[in-house]
Amino acid sequence: MDKVIQQFNSSQANITVEAKYVPFADFKKQLSIGASASELPDMVIIDNPDHAAYAEMGIFADITGKIDLSGYYEGPVASCTLNDKLYGVPFGSNCLALFYNEDMLAAANCKVPTTWAELADVAKKTTTGNVSGLGFCSLQNEEGTFNFLPWLNMAGTTAYEINNEAGIKAITYVSDLVKNGAMTKEVINWTQGDTMNQFISGNLAMMINGPWQVPTMREQAPDLNWNVALIPTDGDYATGLGGENFAIIDNENQDASLEFIKFATDPEMIKTYIDAFGYISSCKDVAATQYQGDEVMQLFISDMEYAVARGPSAQWPEVSDAISLAFNEAITGTSTPADAAAKAQTTIDGIIG
Repeated sequence: MDKVIQQFNSSQANITVEAKYVPFADFKKQLSIGASASELPDMVIIDNPDHAAYAEMGIFADITGKIDLSGYYEGPVASCTLNDKLYGVPFGSNCLALFYNEDMLAAANCKVPTTWAELADVAKKTTTGNVSGLGFCSLQNEEGTFNFLPWLNMAGTTAYEINNEAGIKAITYVSDLVKNGAMTKEVINWTQGDTMNQFISGNLAMMINGPWQVPTMREQAPDLNWNVALIPTDGDYATGLGGENFAIIDNENQDASLEFIKFATDPEMIKTYIDAFGYISSCKDVAATQYQGDEVMQLFISDMEYAVARGPSAQWPEVSDAISLAFNEAITGTSTPADAAAKAQTTIDGIIG
């Protein structure tokens, strides 16, 4: 990003952009404190599920009609949109897919699963000794919700309607994987990074994870025989949307900020840096030119057509907490899937009214 900033600063004489790095864990706190103290930056790059909450607070400028996003993926644009108004520009995106150990599947005489039933069967057959058939981050936080939502969407419902047949089915499916021994209960303690480490260490036959792990896997486990596929589905396909967005603070420097964002998101400029982030460009035309010859990353690019934005809602963090609590309680056996869904729905209804 520093390189992009330097190029922008050199391209004209009226605006100077400076970057400040804030650790992910501190970012939202500093943004909230800055809002109350009237000490905010002019622009931010923000995790896309948090975008709507800050737009609702009035921190971000409404840039509807000021920039053309017609060539962008629907999910990333939705993450910047609240009440039909645009409050940002997608920067880089990612999604989730199924990683599988080809040798382990072959040893169990299994093909790559494409349905929920096949996934459960393959996960069970590849579970042996210290190896679990499947794993994905199931933490009781946003990271866990991110990994659970595709199951909810593929079952045929949304994050706001969990206490129905589809919602209970999704929670039941995930908790049954643990109950039947095809997925270790330890997933409730695993980050996405932990899950990747278990996979490259040979403790998982399959995992759900994202493209940001690919460079690390190739570097740390060059001899591991693995590949990726779409997450097996039970109906319509869906995957989670991750990534970051640009947002402009609603202040006197809005126009200058927009000039930088237009520069940084020009398709030709994006092509010079987006691969280095390990991201898929949120702009379809740019994504089509990325990772040529890399079949793994090409799979993730095709996956982006099905990426569903979390929210978008100003109350998303609270909704997410209710969802992650529901599947955690089901996985640990604290609640039945039906009871967990009912409890989550009561909380969600109280949040969104």
